Amino acid sequence: MEKVSWRLIHLHQIHGITRQLIWKILKADPSLTSIYQWTNDEWIKLFNISDNQVWKIKANLLNKELQRNIVKQAKKYNILTIFDHQYPPQLRNIPDPPLVLYTTGDISLLNQTPNLSVVGTRYPSENAKNLMNQLLRPILKKRWIIVSGMATGIDGYAHELALAYNSPTIAVLGSGFEHIYPNQHLTLFNEIASKGLVISEYPPYTPPQKYHFPERNRIISGLTFGTIVIEAKTKSGSLITVDQALEQGRDVLAVPGSILKNTSEGCNQLIQDGAKLVQTANDIESEWEDSKMKWAKITSL
Repeated sequence: MEKVSWRLIHLHQIHGITRQLIWKILKADPSLTSIYQWTNDEWIKLFNISDNQVWKIKANLLNKELQRNIVKQAKKYNILTIFDHQYPPQLRNIPDPPLVLYTTGDISLLNQTPNLSVVGTRYPSENAKNLMNQLLRPILKKRWIIVSGMATGIDGYAHELALAYNSPTIAVLGSGFEHIYPNQHLTLFNEIASKGLVISEYPPYTPPQKYHFPERNRIISGLTFGTIVIEAKTKSGSLITVDQALEQGRDVLAVPGSILKNTSEGCNQLIQDGAKLVQTANDIESEWEDSKMKWAKITSL
């Protein structure tokens, strides 16, 4: 790993430093060498931050224990930074790309296609599993990469279905690897890490926070050519993922549902607004065929 990557990881793990501030620091010091020499006054002048915040940043930059912990993490997990050649190219140019990705599992999956993000409600209907099996089984048999967030409900079903058909799957977490959420998915996490790939932009010691989940959704949508929504209310985290997919120039697909169920409202609205209506796996595959050239350009940037 290049020295600039190590320094970026170090900066990324300092509590209280936002991605926005890190981008400003990178603009002022692209190699991240001056950050260890800047005086308090230089930090304040360059970034308009408080003296108290500067003291905390400088203390952590000199924190040997933090540096040792990063070395331990790097031995246990594969840590990618935006400077590394293995960093997924499809994320490099999305709005607000993750600066650091902590991964466990097979990182080659990041470069494999076809791929599809699957999102939906945490409280699915009784028919959701059967519906997903019928819809996704044909593409899983062709070893499509399924990406989701390992939440309860549709996310968990998507990962479990992929594993059942020995098809690769990627989970994007809203916490660090030492704080798996939800707790009941610890076994699922271990299985995905063993047979697929798990990603988080949060250091391993980071517990889940409410804002992490909408934040990580941009990674779920950004990793794939398209996002399919299976059961979602009109106000849900799934639709946040859709908004980010659209902002990233990705395709949006939706499965229609009964007008009598509130878990269909979001999907039906998406279709009315122009999302690809999906009734069979053929609909998903045809969308991929139409998007191949666009995806090739995205991953070559």
